[in-house]
Amino acid sequence: MIDEDARYEDTRYEAVRSRDARFDGEFFFAVETTGIYCRPSCPAVTPKRRNVRFYATAAAAQSSGFRACRRCRPDAVPGSAEWNVRADVVGRAMRLIGDGVVDREGVGGLAVRLGYSARQVQRQLTAEVGAGPVALARAQRAHTARVLLQTTDLPVTQIAFAAGFASVRQFNDTIRAVYASTPSELRAAAPRTASAARRAATPTAGIPIRLAHRGPYQSTAVFDLLAGEAIAGIEDVSGTRGRRTYRRTLRLPYGTGIVAVDERPGGSRGRSAPSDGAHPGGWLDARLHLTDLRDLTTAVQRLRRLFDLDADPYAVDERLAADARLGPLVAARPGLRSPGAADPDELAVRALVGTAKAERLVGRYGKALDAPCGTLTHVFPEPAVLAEAGPDGTLGALATALADGTLRLDAGADRDDAQGTLLALPGLDESTVAVIRARALGDPDVAPPGEDVPDAWRPWRSYAVQHLRVEGELARHRVN
Repeated sequence: MIDEDARYEDTRYEAVRSRDARFDGEFFFAVETTGIYCRPSCPAVTPKRRNVRFYATAAAAQSSGFRACRRCRPDAVPGSAEWNVRADVVGRAMRLIGDGVVDREGVGGLAVRLGYSARQVQRQLTAEVGAGPVALARAQRAHTARVLLQTTDLPVTQIAFAAGFASVRQFNDTIRAVYASTPSELRAAAPRTASAARRAATPTAGIPIRLAHRGPYQSTAVFDLLAGEAIAGIEDVSGTRGRRTYRRTLRLPYGTGIVAVDERPGGSRGRSAPSDGAHPGGWLDARLHLTDLRDLTTAVQRLRRLFDLDADPYAVDERLAADARLGPLVAARPGLRSPGAADPDELAVRALVGTAKAERLVGRYGKALDAPCGTLTHVFPEPAVLAEAGPDGTLGALATALADGTLRLDAGADRDDAQGTLLALPGLDESTVAVIRARALGDPDVAPPGEDVPDAWRPWRSYAVQHLRVEGELARHRVN
């Protein structure tokens, strides 16, 4: 076991020595002589092997007393693709923590959602990722605070509570521990581009965010899909192909939001790191308008799931490119993603009823925004509202199951349990359930029933299906 662990760490050190951005977010390394932790692609001088320690998460490095590198910004990397793939309690816990559940409901609430005791959750997370739920949530709060400090001129006190801290003192102590700076110093150290954006950023104007991804990203295919299934009143896509903007409304834990994400021209290939430390793979520019800033972390995570930004395109493409049928498609579109959902409950209803009826539901039952923004006027109706309206048939059964908790599609839902519950609902067919599992539950390995999608494409069949659909070899089962 010791030899295996040593070889594993030697492999990681080779990734650090070669500054391999493919591993950014998959692990972190810390340097004992400097007290700093970094992403594998950090451009600084490579430390000696004997001084390096490896961690599965930024939180684990922080818990061991290391502070974030100011040059490579390890807290800003995409999340590990492992947590999206894994269906066990650790994977589900990591997705829920990313969605802000610990900040809103505490460790007890996280444990209840997972069906385990708080002690069991603590033990399993610590064993797997080197940090418990409190430390993981703390690292996420620190990152949110840094983003707000460097992209807005909001008062520090307001930022502290918006980021999820219980007190200003806790906020100050955490920022000093993670970044070796005071909040004011961290704000002053913002890159020039961030400083310019900050002057224009207000709660009314929105918060500018760069949504990092690793490796190549086929933005055109994703925006084509979103444009084709957009629901009037809650979504719109404007601009010319290659330079479009996708906007939508969000129902969030503390309020509502409007988000805008820009398509990047020529974004199919990864880009080298810009001077302000953005992820080497690239990013999508976004702007968030929130009625309550405490929803920032949750809104960002939901956008990341919608655009599948935490995927590992290198692992996906390597497996699928080896197949004779898929190889040419992967070569033509490296980094093709399998989009998820910004609101899983909404996605399930849309997959069932289609675009036309979904638009009617929005007009009749959707919550009107206090301040409409162009064509965006409503938030998609909550399951409880639909259930109370008492629609007949499958829609009524689905809405009731979502409203009473019989069916859970949140970030920590058990995918197999959810599929079993969906199939038990009267009138819900396997094809629709497959769409819900791939999109709402973010399962990377779903095959539509009746299609020629062999097991050899596992565990990336959802991505294989996207390649075939974009190429026109499968019927486009959009959410419409």
